[in-house]
Order: sequence, then C-alpha cells, then structure tokens
Amino acid sequence: MNAPTSELLQDLTERTEKHLATVKAWLDLPLATLQAKPSAEGWSVLECIEHLNLYGRFYLPEMAGKMQKTNYKEPLPTFKSSWLGEYFANTMLPKESLNSMPTFKDKNPNGSRLDKQVLTEFVQQQEQTLQLLQQAATVNLTKTKTGITISRFIRLRLGDTFRVVIYHNYRHIVQAQKLL
Repeated sequence: MNAPTSELLQDLTERTEKHLATVKAWLDLPLATLQAKPSAEGWSVLECIEHLNLYGRFYLPEMAGKMQKTNYKEPLPTFKSSWLGEYFANTMLPKESLNSMPTFKDKNPNGSRLDKQVLTEFVQQQEQTLQLLQQAATVNLTKTKTGITISRFIRLRLGDTFRVVIYHNYRHIVQAQKLL
C-alpha cells in the first residue's frame, strides 16, 4: 500500500466509527442472544468481541507509547506499507466465506463467562482508537514502529499496525454479525 497519509487515516477513522456504532447497538440486545454459540467450538458474539478486546489491551497502549516516544514527529504526506505489514493487513480482511485462522491460546475466549461489559470495553477501546488516529496525523507512520503480539523480534510500521488492528476488528465484527 502506498497511499496519502490523510486518506489512510480517514479510511481507518471511518471504519472505526462503523465498528463503534455497530457494537454500541448490540448493547440493547438480550444477553442470551449475545452468548449464543453456533457450536461448542464456535464463538458467541461476546467471544468474538472479547477476542478483539484481548488484542486491544496490547495494541492500544503499544501504539500510544510508540507515538509518544517517537523521534519521527514530522508526518510524511504518503504512507508506504512494508511487505510484511501489507501481508498481515490483507490476511485480516474477511473473504467471501470467512477464512478460518488459528487463534493463539491466550487470545481465545472460547468458554469464557462473558457479559455485556465485553461490549462496553470494546466501545471504550474504539473511542481510544479514534483518539490515537487523530494523534497519528502528527507522526511519521512509516518510520514509527510498534511491537506485535506474535513475536518480540518483529516490528511493524505504525500505519500497518493500525491497519492490522482495525481490519482484524472488522473481521470479527463480520463474524459476530453472521451469528445475529
């Protein structure tokens, strides 16, 4: 991906606003509907969102901290994705039939006893994401790097990290919508 930084941030902001509105609406649904599972191995709506919360608990502080500490305070007019960032971001987007991906054990909420607090946390995380996207307009998204959950040796460009997280959110919101 090679895109104007302002367009990238606008797209990610719009996606996050949609995620926020969708999950806020689910707060009005009965708890039993949100907890219903298609099978023992399948996730409920709440488990889909808790999975996202587990990742948000890592990535939101990671991105905020890296933006605060970066030496690259001059934003570039164009964001250039790395090949790895592009790969990770694209694999997060759902395909026509939702492509199954393995989930790390510590990020698998299957069997957890969950309530609507899961949705409330996700809403708070999306509001924080919107704030971070505003702050991101003041830093270099290509040179500022973040850690990732799967390896402490791999670092992604901040713009790629935003894409991965927000596309991942979309993936599991689509999954939850299919359950409803």
